[in-house]
Amino acid sequence: MESQNLKHRSRDDPRFTTTTSNEKNRANRREKRTAMAKRGLRSLVTAVSFPLSLTLLNIYLFGSGRGYASLAKPFWFPPLWLLHTGCLASSFVMGLSAWFVWVEGGFHVKPTALSLYLGYLGLSMAWHPTVLWMGASWAGLLVSLAMVGTLVGCSRDFRKVNPIAGNSVMPCLAWAAFLATVNLRLVFL
Repeated sequence: MESQNLKHRSRDDPRFTTTTSNEKNRANRREKRTAMAKRGLRSLVTAVSFPLSLTLLNIYLFGSGRGYASLAKPFWFPPLWLLHTGCLASSFVMGLSAWFVWVEGGFHVKPTALSLYLGYLGLSMAWHPTVLWMGASWAGLLVSLAMVGTLVGCSRDFRKVNPIAGNSVMPCLAWAAFLATVNLRLVFL
């Protein structure tokens, strides 16, 4: 009967815990790292999903390609689905590289980097309706050349903050140069 009267030792009971201050510090550091990782993951998701969402909305609203589809194009012109895929990939990579800069605190150090990034986002949002929906090749050429310029500036400023971010802009720069080539060819069709 005495065994029934004995109290069961509990991990949560402060009378029976034998944790040292060292163990408490380790647990506290682990909690802080977990919280930081969660904040970092949330910021990464936001940084990538914002430009992707804008691009998807742009494709949904203006990506029918009624102006683009009606043009006589050379064989090397990409189909409409490939243009959409390339724009989505470019938005993803630019969001990722902007996140790299943001994590390093680079938008506070180099505010022109944020201006150039937002300029690129605006220009990339303007390219779809200009070329694919309205069929305005001259205006599309100007927009794509401005995109190339903003991406060169982004690459330069991003590289000063984080070399990986600066180098990850290069595929987007190649895509914008390809779009400028497509627009140049559309102007002279």
